[in-house]
Amino acid sequence: MQSQIKIKNKKASFEYHLVERYVAGIELQGTEIKSIRTGKVSLAESYCTFKGDELFVINLHIAEYEFGTYNNHEPKRDRKLLLTKRELNKLATKTKERGFTIVPTLLFINEKGLAKLEIAVAKGKKLYDKRESIKSKDTDREMERRGF
Repeated sequence: MQSQIKIKNKKASFEYHLVERYVAGIELQGTEIKSIRTGKVSLAESYCTFKGDELFVINLHIAEYEFGTYNNHEPKRDRKLLLTKRELNKLATKTKERGFTIVPTLLFINEKGLAKLEIAVAKGKKLYDKRESIKSKDTDREMERRGF
């Protein structure tokens, strides 16, 4: 079963320096996976945080499934991320350092048909770093256009 669902958080690489990446499973309710398969997901305002010893993704918007009846899901509920204990400990120590956060970068469906979320340990960019990112994108685009 090959799926083409790959939803990216384009703003994450612009706003943050992505240091380390992890792939985590997501604990979903009934109609959420059906909405993900139709591609009705937004990672734009989402972030990850610890509640106790568990990692949750906050503000991940999965639209309600259009054919779901009374047992449809809540679009912006907190969803638990499934990681190993070792990975959770690593992430917890990283986020306790000043300036580091965890942001979701990519939501995809793997070859087994399971929804996975790629998360990254990130450090916020300064304004001049963002300007540098824009400048490098423009020069790359110009080089492509001229055929170099």
